Amino acid sequence: MDALNNRNLSSHSWRGQKSKIRALARLVPSEGREERMCFRSVWFASSCDLLVSSHHLPSMPPSGDSVTLSESTAIISHGTTGLVTWDAALYLAEWAMQNPAAFAHRTVLELGSGAGLTGLAICKTCHPSAYIFSDCHSCVLEQLRGNILLNGLSLETDVTDPARHPEHNTCNSESPRVTVAQLDWDVVTAPQLAAFQPDVVIAADVLYCPETVLSLVRVLQRLSAYLKNQQAPDAYIAFTVRNPETCQLFTSELGIAGIPWEAVPHHDQKLFPYEEHSEMAILKLTL
Repeated sequence: MDALNNRNLSSHSWRGQKSKIRALARLVPSEGREERMCFRSVWFASSCDLLVSSHHLPSMPPSGDSVTLSESTAIISHGTTGLVTWDAALYLAEWAMQNPAAFAHRTVLELGSGAGLTGLAICKTCHPSAYIFSDCHSCVLEQLRGNILLNGLSLETDVTDPARHPEHNTCNSESPRVTVAQLDWDVVTAPQLAAFQPDVVIAADVLYCPETVLSLVRVLQRLSAYLKNQQAPDAYIAFTVRNPETCQLFTSELGIAGIPWEAVPHHDQKLFPYEEHSEMAILKLTL
């Protein structure tokens, strides 16, 4: 049991192995409180270099739902880090499930979706009206589409025009309109971003080097400038503090771009197993 609580059994430590299937933490009620239960099932297959993981989604009361992901067994695969789930994605998913009103009946644009855990958790527990997953790498996008379908959600080719989906009543529907978009932060234009009509923008664990910080701020600035005469969307950026200088660069660049931000209070209800001593943060931006 203790071994499964250890993040060392994450995909990060499974490099060089074949495929593996793991069952992760689930919260179940016990005598009026919630306790984390971990399944002991961890086994190996030998057919591919992907792992399939099941992340059970706690709620109040517990829904019994889960997110199932196909992920790479290597931190870097096909020249990208986007094929595995990183800690800040789990941290942001936890915060979202505790704050569903931030996403309910709203259109969410996720930048750098990776394997898709955060977005799938939001789609299943927070009731957004539409959710746009995005990334730039073709292998990530292929895996992302597969993970969406694996979780029983339907993919639509275009959610930028709600009039094209009159049959989808977003207030009553159990599932959001879901699409996957290929977005290269260095070339995407403001009109392309604004066409998604986002009410909320999110990103997790994308501040890993100065180049991506600058690219992300430029994307946010383009979107902010294009929507300046409309209601400003909120943005939530979650990250692991690996290098304080990179985080300082992000906040400094936000100031230069004229994008206000504030730190979201840390949440202490840990729902997923990840590195115990990682310092993580979420910034709320007003675009």
